[in-house]
Amino acid sequence: MNAARLTAAVLAGKTTRLAMRALGSGGTTLPGLVVEQLHGGAAHALAGQLSAATLITGTNGKTTTTAMLARILRADDRVVIYNRSGSNLMRGVTASLVEAANPLGALPGRANAVFEADEAALSDIAAAAPPSVAVFTNLMRDQLDRYGEIESIALRWADALGHFPGAATIALNVDDPLIASLEAHWSGDCLRFGIEDSDIPPAPEGEVMDAVWDPMTQDDFRYTRRYFAQLGRWHTDGGAQRPTPQVSADQISPHEDGVAFTLRLPEGEQAVTLPAEGLYSVYNALAAAAAATALGVEPDTIRSALESHEAAFGRQEDLLANGRRVRVLLGKNPSGLNQALRTLQAPGERHHLLVLLNDGIADGEDVSWIWDVDWESQGPHCRSLFVGGDRAADMALRLEYAGLPAPCAEATRDIGEILNRALNHVPEHEQLVILPTYTAMLDVRRRLGQMGASRLWDVA
Repeated sequence: MNAARLTAAVLAGKTTRLAMRALGSGGTTLPGLVVEQLHGGAAHALAGQLSAATLITGTNGKTTTTAMLARILRADDRVVIYNRSGSNLMRGVTASLVEAANPLGALPGRANAVFEADEAALSDIAAAAPPSVAVFTNLMRDQLDRYGEIESIALRWADALGHFPGAATIALNVDDPLIASLEAHWSGDCLRFGIEDSDIPPAPEGEVMDAVWDPMTQDDFRYTRRYFAQLGRWHTDGGAQRPTPQVSADQISPHEDGVAFTLRLPEGEQAVTLPAEGLYSVYNALAAAAAATALGVEPDTIRSALESHEAAFGRQEDLLANGRRVRVLLGKNPSGLNQALRTLQAPGERHHLLVLLNDGIADGEDVSWIWDVDWESQGPHCRSLFVGGDRAADMALRLEYAGLPAPCAEATRDIGEILNRALNHVPEHEQLVILPTYTAMLDVRRRLGQMGASRLWDVA
């Protein structure tokens, strides 16, 4: 009876997915919701067939880290299932498993799952797909109206660890003190990752910190060097300090449209040239490398897969649309957007910017966070400016106070209209940089697809 019920649920999910695609929708979550309604235990039943499951959670970097790890595992000749669209609630994980299953509900043999998990959904996803490896990237202020303060999430994660399989390995970004503190709540294997390059420039004075004290001990975090947000070489007056990472990056330097660094692993080191910019991209690579190491992948395979990385949907994604180069840089919270802006501040560089601010549930309905972004640093690098989205007026006001040039067109809620105006304004063969929040990214990326936009490496 259970097998028949699972088969019926899987068939219903697959039918829903086909119908959504026929209607022009990606159909990434509705199939999972349909399956859950028909068989509440479908995800657990499907995940029970997996050879290994890796869960990746945190505020920033989940989607990119997931894509990097999936590429590494495929380079290691493993069958990989992952929620490539970034749908990271329980229904998205269910939909990914259903897509990979055959009509009878059987997954490919010895399949490895890599699932990014929403911060608040980690416990439910781990219950359905008990992890072999769990990666914690960082914990920063994001969607306060939904998650609450980040210290509460840290406590929730600490509780979730008590329900993980004892044989699991957790991988922690120990440059983030809130993430490092999770090790105290785990009795199994732990793989720490972080940056060991002492020459990394410190965070600009006044840049926002999302965590300032340890919720367990109430001690303030102090730094010998802070890279960005609360990430860096930290300690407390109570004696806690950043642990030494087993997976680390050193000798970090810009390299064309990416970054080069030495990747140190327990089994040796590799020189990596990553085709993605910014220190946050190095952290994503370290998180993926730590998970791959825990899963037994050889260092050379990790290196070669990282060097063939392709940008995840809307994350440093380079496109060609109407003869113009377009770069889409998702920015959904102060720390993440500050890091995206840093990639646009090379000496002498100036950019055409389209900034899109929405306030949907997936963005966070409270948009006051835009005042904590260091938009002022972008003033000297902004050649022209366009503003759109549901909260375009709020964003235009913030950018005016930041001293950016006046928008070249009136700020508007209509993303299609402002995208066309921006593309028509930018000279051919110059680049338009789009900085959207999450739902705005989905909207503008869909519109670019309708224009026939192609990824640059597909047309080179």
